[in-house]
Amino acid sequence: MDEKYTFAMRKIALLGGLDDYIAVSSRELGDALEMSQQSASKRILELLELGLITRDLGARKQRIKMTAAGVDELKKEYNEYRRIFELTDHITLHGSIKDGMGEGQYYIDQEGYRTQFEQKLGFKPYPGTLNISVDKEDVGKLDVIKSTAGIYINGFTCGGRSFGDVIAYKSKIKNMDCAIVVPARSHYVDIIEVICQYHLRRTLSLNTDDRLDVKVSL
Repeated sequence: MDEKYTFAMRKIALLGGLDDYIAVSSRELGDALEMSQQSASKRILELLELGLITRDLGARKQRIKMTAAGVDELKKEYNEYRRIFELTDHITLHGSIKDGMGEGQYYIDQEGYRTQFEQKLGFKPYPGTLNISVDKEDVGKLDVIKSTAGIYINGFTCGGRSFGDVIAYKSKIKNMDCAIVVPARSHYVDIIEVICQYHLRRTLSLNTDDRLDVKVSL
């Protein structure tokens, strides 16, 4: 993405256009972008063409707002800066233990997954996952993690049923090797599922709502 566009989107976001429409004239936008009114109008048209913003033309002022694609572009830049200034080779997620739906054991116990976990992660996972609700202030870190390559676990078909691709991110909980696992096509919300060779609840004497940190390798 050209820096002139990310610069413009940063300014629009700072004016309030990240989550809602903002009423702004070309002159006001030009002042914010440090350019002439004519250049600001041209920049708006370019952003519209790229699908990075949407616009509602009013009688005196236009109303503009960033699109989901525009927000994603800003997030990419944000994540890069976070890795430069805040991160080294890992990131730590803070959260609390939550009860799952009991489906983790079924999926982890599939031979097609289990064999790959052993080969690619270096351990045979206990048949089940530990669900952790990530703290609100740490949810943004999930985007940073997802922007890394991770370890691809290929999907497969078994008994006429298809099992999708999974991405694993090597992690540690209290110096024990584990991994966050997430379906390749899903989007993070605020719950992560962790696999480990040990039954983590039993090994660490964990109860629902207990606090826990997960150190994720990048």
